[in-house]
Amino acid sequence: MSYLPISARDVEALVKAVRLGEETKPSQQAKRDVFREYGILGTEKDRVLTAIYYDIWRRMGVVDRIASEIIGVKDVAILDPWLRAGVRVAIELLIFERFVRDSRYRDFRDIIIKYLKGRVAKLLSNETHPYVGAYFWNIVDLIARYKWEPKDVYEDWEYRYMVSRTVIRRIVDLLGLNEARMLLKEFNRVYPICVRVNLLKSSVEEVLQALRSEGVDPVVGSYVNTVIKFRGPYNFDKSRLLGEGKIVIQDEAAALASIILHPKPGQIVVDMCAAPGGKTEHIGELMRNQGVIYAFDVDEARIRRMRELLSRAGVTIVKIYREDARNAPNILGEGIADRVLLDAPCSSSGTLMKNQELRWRITEESIREATALQYELLRTAIALSKPGGRILYTTCSVFREENEDVVGRILKEFGNSVELVPLNSPFDQGFMSGTMRAWPHKNKTLGFFYALLERRV
Repeated sequence: MSYLPISARDVEALVKAVRLGEETKPSQQAKRDVFREYGILGTEKDRVLTAIYYDIWRRMGVVDRIASEIIGVKDVAILDPWLRAGVRVAIELLIFERFVRDSRYRDFRDIIIKYLKGRVAKLLSNETHPYVGAYFWNIVDLIARYKWEPKDVYEDWEYRYMVSRTVIRRIVDLLGLNEARMLLKEFNRVYPICVRVNLLKSSVEEVLQALRSEGVDPVVGSYVNTVIKFRGPYNFDKSRLLGEGKIVIQDEAAALASIILHPKPGQIVVDMCAAPGGKTEHIGELMRNQGVIYAFDVDEARIRRMRELLSRAGVTIVKIYREDARNAPNILGEGIADRVLLDAPCSSSGTLMKNQELRWRITEESIREATALQYELLRTAIALSKPGGRILYTTCSVFREENEDVVGRILKEFGNSVELVPLNSPFDQGFMSGTMRAWPHKNKTLGFFYALLERRV
């Protein structure tokens, strides 16, 4: 390497993206929005800056621990959000990024320090108060002199696999040391972009040909034959395929959910936690726009994205409710649905390779809160279902508490009135016979859990 691959303006964009990423879910949406604003999206720099951005989120726990030590605060949460973002970017660049640390490129380190003390300090002053920029200027020197060493085995594993000790301990307990190491390692692989072909508007062959004409090397998924995977970067903002609704951005394990639910034309379907709508669209597609889908969600921004997706895709049978899905029986009535999809809110622990900010946000308390909500929602799903109707319970969590334990509790409570419909393929059995799990380290997909229930009476 003979030149610095990023400019002062790029470093400013990283700080803005990290700042916005604290408020936007998923964090990659924040990155896309800021990179679009700065003209980075889809350029040669996109790959380099995206890698740095994701490294910051992957390493966030370690980065924040260093920040606390350098600044002398117990928790960086007390810092101004802009200052916190600037410090995080500075630590990543000066302590962890190889092109800055490498002694062969010592001049690069001096240039990065200049960027941080110049453009970034000015950004922080403009966004907050001049004193904040001046304070950051001094912190940069402290960061530049800091030498990081792990203090125990867990800190070493946190750094090695870039995930919190809470997640590490849980995965070791679940899988054992050797397989846990395989899964943790998988969380740090760069996954290909995944899209699903909308058969209402296109065909797999048409999309493959269009992508090839754009210089992409696409392959069809191993488990869902309408899923196409390819390496990025790819500018979806300029994608004709996306704009015309011919493709939907969706992971292969997620795409399998609607297929397992097997909705039929003319049926009544309830999608309980629907936004941003990838599975809702797929259900409408499988129903060939015949019947009705009642879609519930509470997040207005995500609902807005769902409306845009459904409009692009040409799915016209969805009635959207901005309501807590636990109120659905009061709104729609009980026993009305042929099919119910409950893609439940969860820890999303199976998606850490794509949702970097979650690596350090998953706590024991957040898992307990998720399982309590999942149980309530699954009870509601059963109330919505007709006798003979089917309910698919899914999460993108790898933790047993959010998956088999929730389903087991429901089966025990409802006895013979609800039974498990066995799932045997294409993924492995779960820890409960008849359930199914997709594993990142085995299947090269997001981590996903599936349980198909049928209401008998």
